Amino acid sequence: MDIRKFSLPEIIFGHGSMEYTGSYALQLGAKKVFVVSDPGLEKSGWVKKLLQIIEASSLRWVYYSNVSSNPRDYEVHTGAELYKAEGADVVIALGGGSPMDMAKGVATVVSNGGTIQDYEGANLITSPLPPMIFLPSTAGSGSDISQFAIITDVARKVKMSLISRSLTPNVSIIDSELLSTVDDDLLISSAVDALAHAVESYVSLIAHTLTETQALKAIHLILENMQPALKTRDPKTLEFLSIAATAAGMSFSNASLGACHAIAHSLGGFFDTTHGMVHPVLLPAVMKYNLPACEEKMATIGEIVLGKRLSSSRQTAEGGITRLHEIFLELGTATHFREIVNDRSAFPQICEMATKDACLLTNPRPATAEELLAICEEVW
Repeated sequence: MDIRKFSLPEIIFGHGSMEYTGSYALQLGAKKVFVVSDPGLEKSGWVKKLLQIIEASSLRWVYYSNVSSNPRDYEVHTGAELYKAEGADVVIALGGGSPMDMAKGVATVVSNGGTIQDYEGANLITSPLPPMIFLPSTAGSGSDISQFAIITDVARKVKMSLISRSLTPNVSIIDSELLSTVDDDLLISSAVDALAHAVESYVSLIAHTLTETQALKAIHLILENMQPALKTRDPKTLEFLSIAATAAGMSFSNASLGACHAIAHSLGGFFDTTHGMVHPVLLPAVMKYNLPACEEKMATIGEIVLGKRLSSSRQTAEGGITRLHEIFLELGTATHFREIVNDRSAFPQICEMATKDACLLTNPRPATAEELLAICEEVW
């Protein structure tokens, strides 16, 4: 039997669990916490509530919200300078993938020195990070669970992938009440991001039973609850989406991803696109490309999507991919690149960059820059 590693933070899950933030910070030795969030969560009132919880635990805090939708290298460095100047000792992030990845970047630089570029790639972080507590406000990115951080190198127009066990937070507090203020576009893009995490990690070359189990559960829960959550915002459907995003995060953090995310990272670095908008365009096309290398696994996904198995594995897999494309159309998402970017000539460069992305290493079917370009042309 193969020996496998499965990395996770401590997870606090449930409606109202945000209230435990201060007590967990104290357990981690906090005296002055460094809080990272964004203006959207300020407007919705969640930042104010979090700071009140922190103050109720007699903790001091410093707040940082200079976070772009694709976190920039210089924003990380500014945050690290503030962290050191204020003498902070524990990092708390509230938000989607952007504030959480920003928090990971700041924690990396303050503990290891240098610039964030020094840690691009796998296992380059050598010194322990300050303790981190993350509160996801969307059901999608999985950054609160994962060993990944994605930071944009502005000069190179590249979204850098940082991968290290050190980037897994100490504590993830998953309070589905935070989803109640998320708008439709963000709810959809986050859920589809989680779906892409689940699909790609399920067919990953380094997937194993622990990751596969979580991935399949996530696919089922997302497809079952995404549209009802949009219509009603029922607390139970929102909770199921939170569970799905957590399960998908557990899977991809340990099995990695594939070509869909490799292209999405390169595209985001070049065009500054919103990450979640890319997956409805790319995911069905990448699944179709990967099908010859993992037919049985794609058929298992297809059976969940269709709710039944067709006469052969191939038909079930193809039927599931077609139906997934139809679901994205029904949700009103972009399904062609021309709907979200306006420069087709940049794709050869983007696909060349994608071949250097760590996520491509675990794609079930090898892909050259030319083959990735053919996928992108198919969905232009």
